[in-house]
Amino acid sequence: MKRFSRRSLLLLFVTPFLLLPTASSLWAQEKPRERIFFHAKVFTADPQNPYADAVAIRGDKIVTVGNLPEVAKSVSANAERTDLEGKSLFPGFIDSHSHSIDGGLGLIAADASEKVHSLQDLPPFAGDAKQTGKGMRGDILEILGLPLEFWSHPDVLNADFSTGAYEKQSVLLRGMDGHTAWANRALLQRAGITADFLKKLSPDDRSYYGVDKDGQPNGFLVDAGTEKIEPLLPKPTPDKLLAAGRAALQYNYSLGITAWLDPLAADYVLQTYKMLADRGELTSQVVAFPQVLVKDPAAELAAVQKTREAYKNVPNLRVSGIKIFADGVAEFPSQTAHLTKPYKNSGRNGDLLFDPKKFAGLCVAADKQGLIIHVHAIGDGAVKAALDGIAAARKANGDSGLPHTLTHEQFIRPEDFPRFRELGVVSALQLFWADAGNDTIEILKPYLDPDIYKWQYPARSILDNGGIISGASDWPVSTANVFRAIYQAETRKGSEGVLDPSQAMPREAMFYAYTRNSARALNLDSIGSIVPGKRADLILLDRDVLTVSPEEMRDAKVLWTMVAGKTVYRAK
Repeated sequence: MKRFSRRSLLLLFVTPFLLLPTASSLWAQEKPRERIFFHAKVFTADPQNPYADAVAIRGDKIVTVGNLPEVAKSVSANAERTDLEGKSLFPGFIDSHSHSIDGGLGLIAADASEKVHSLQDLPPFAGDAKQTGKGMRGDILEILGLPLEFWSHPDVLNADFSTGAYEKQSVLLRGMDGHTAWANRALLQRAGITADFLKKLSPDDRSYYGVDKDGQPNGFLVDAGTEKIEPLLPKPTPDKLLAAGRAALQYNYSLGITAWLDPLAADYVLQTYKMLADRGELTSQVVAFPQVLVKDPAAELAAVQKTREAYKNVPNLRVSGIKIFADGVAEFPSQTAHLTKPYKNSGRNGDLLFDPKKFAGLCVAADKQGLIIHVHAIGDGAVKAALDGIAAARKANGDSGLPHTLTHEQFIRPEDFPRFRELGVVSALQLFWADAGNDTIEILKPYLDPDIYKWQYPARSILDNGGIISGASDWPVSTANVFRAIYQAETRKGSEGVLDPSQAMPREAMFYAYTRNSARALNLDSIGSIVPGKRADLILLDRDVLTVSPEEMRDAKVLWTMVAGKTVYRAK
């Protein structure tokens, strides 16, 4: 979800697949030509003409959409014809919040997601990761994607990973949320995180570290608590980054994702996209946003513009916005999300990570400079503060038309629902998280004011108030599988029932979210729908996902993925 540094990941392939070698070789193999796809259930994502049964493309562009006779008239008589046998043809999916390079790094590292479900599962997984070397970053054993409930058992973690074979071995365990981690005693000592160090911190700063009853660090770290650990981890080599980038492309294409927004685009992220582009392998449209801290807005925006200039000629990569953290995460024991009412156990509201006046000034300046503002906001207080800053930009500059965006929004006050429409703010929601289970009930509900808790992932309220919802995964924090996310958005089912069914989303609205609306969030009008003149980013699905049951839709598979008229993925 939600993070300052991220290496967690949920590795979840929807189907075994065969990826064609590289985009550059595909361009050499396939010459631009005219093609007609017919006998299809076409969802265009164009509200004016949402359905069709045939599509014609020429090279990398869509030519005509409609029925076969009218489509055939738009191309030459010798155009290649492909009978899709009644299968569903969709625009390529667009993920409006995906840390794809981090996800790729996770794909080639030791990720415990979907493999480690209990504390008992962890030691054998970690032992294998150490033995094979897959979990080693330098001399530190790093395991990714662990359940958040593990952090409530530091005694068990210390017994397993601070004694015996691990007494002198540095170990770092990362939570699936991308915000939390746990370090064993060897790593804490190495980083200088000791009882004496904690005593010197202010109460606010100390809240980012877990302590036992004797004031000793218990290994738990959240957000800023990891800052002394990160420098100890070696940076990935260019070869590793390139391998991660290629793995990320493969993963996205296997899920029908043909374009995405990569927030928190640090130098290594941008360098990886450039390496892919230099090799002709980056054919997807990628939008990347560097992080700003709202400490010195003028200097930070100047640095972003310098980065923008440096990467302006990289094909298919656009540095066109900024990422800001308004707060952290709400789950116990982290509780760093900023709420309008305090957590019951601590009496704290969680920190707002920027000064509201500085943030408003940043928003005004960024909007004037043509930069999209993309804000991580989990708590209802953070959402309100983020909307206030964007409101200041709209008031100062008028409507620039830029799709400023809030992402995550786990809790929102009802009075703020209409502000998304009024301010033209896109809501990039990760509705895969909207299920009734441990993360939304046991480690949340006892600690939150009921008036805040009842508005959890309030997607339908945003929609009903006229707001635009874009599809977003936050991969690698959770799966990028669009069908699984839409299933949760539609049903809100979990192991403990249904999470507020009044907030369930219509399925078709979610397919618009992952196509047309996400294109809006990326500020790209060349993709996102099957409309004449747009890029031929298309995916073929194995079933009619608009009409089958939610469970059948959840299990849909992508048969092939096309980017700019070139096939980049085929299922076996």
